[in-house]
Amino acid sequence: MPRSVNSVASRARRKKILKQTRGNFLSRKNVWTVAKNTYEKGLTYAYRDRKTKKRNFRSLWIVRINAAARQHGMSYSEFMGKLAKQNVGLNRKVLADLAMNNPQAFEAIVNSVK
Repeated sequence: MPRSVNSVASRARRKKILKQTRGNFLSRKNVWTVAKNTYEKGLTYAYRDRKTKKRNFRSLWIVRINAAARQHGMSYSEFMGKLAKQNVGLNRKVLADLAMNNPQAFEAIVNSVK
C-alpha cells in the first residue's frame, strides 16, 4: 500500500507561516526554509523586545521626571526619595505624564514633598 501524506495539512501549515513573513525581502517571504527561519527568529526578537520595551519606557519616564524636578530645584533621586518617605502612591508613568502634560499639578506635588 502506498504511503499516505496529509498534504492538505502540510500546505496549510506552510501557508500560515508564509503569510506571517509577507513583506520580508527577497526569498525570506516565499522560500519555505528561509521563511520558516525568518519567522522563528522574528518570534525570538518579539519575545526579547517585549521585555526591552518595558525597560525603555521606564528610562524615558525617569528622564522626564528628572527634567521636571530639576526645574523646581530638585534632583530625581531626591524627589523620588521624598515621595517614598511621604508614601505618595504615584508611579513613574503617572509622574512623567503629569510632568509633560500638566506642569502645574507636578509643581504642586514637588511643593508638597519639599
